[in-house]
Amino acid sequence: MPSEEIAERFRFAKTLVRDAGALANRYFQDIGALTIKDKGLQSAVSEADVETERFIRQRLEQAYPDDGFFGEESANDTTGADVGAGQGLWVVDPIDGTQCFVKGLPHWSVSIAFVLDGRIQFGVVIDPNLDELFAGGIGFGATLNEKPIAPDASADIGRDAFSIGFAHRSKPEEVIPVLDRLLKAGGMYVRGGSGALSLVYVACGRTIGYYEPHINSWDSYAAVAILREAGADVVEAEAGDGLTKGCEIIATAPRVTEAFRAILRG
Repeated sequence: MPSEEIAERFRFAKTLVRDAGALANRYFQDIGALTIKDKGLQSAVSEADVETERFIRQRLEQAYPDDGFFGEESANDTTGADVGAGQGLWVVDPIDGTQCFVKGLPHWSVSIAFVLDGRIQFGVVIDPNLDELFAGGIGFGATLNEKPIAPDASADIGRDAFSIGFAHRSKPEEVIPVLDRLLKAGGMYVRGGSGALSLVYVACGRTIGYYEPHINSWDSYAAVAILREAGADVVEAEAGDGLTKGCEIIATAPRVTEAFRAILRG
């Protein structure tokens, strides 16, 4: 795919994610009227998730009918992720942080990534509550509301906040020892509702790192593109079956990468 076609998609994605964020936010302003269903332990889906994903998918299919689509609310059908060489793939989380969303907590986002030949080309993440649009990709740099961003250059495990995520797909014993060693090293942790937002906060220096034993591609791929362009250290989320099965995610400001790796090793 020629670079100008990727650039066109990047511009389209920034407009689309703003429109999708506005739609989701209208539901958020009237959450008492939402229809909500449990998906499992500490997991829910609302009509806002479903309708926002449908909105994004329809817009993409109209603009780029030959591209594939892989979204959280349709992830049980992985055929959309089965694309050929040179065929683009959109990876979408319509509302990342649904548990916060349905309780009126303003830590959720809309996340859209574009993948080509197994490599994340770019990603966009919007926080409608703060009107913050994070964007980045190969050749595009990394920005917050169009201004360049970078990880914290003075990051210190013993002084700054590290973000830890957890979902019940993982086991408590996978994260509790990490928390224990982080605290014993003088560190501190924070926990947000949206993995995508927590990751891009590393990219812009609000936190010094993010760790989660398992994260899905729709929660992470857009943020991974932004982290890479911002200059953070982040795992190869596309490796193996990361697209369809997810992966362990580690993202750090370069100054604390080795310190946190030591904490993980124990």
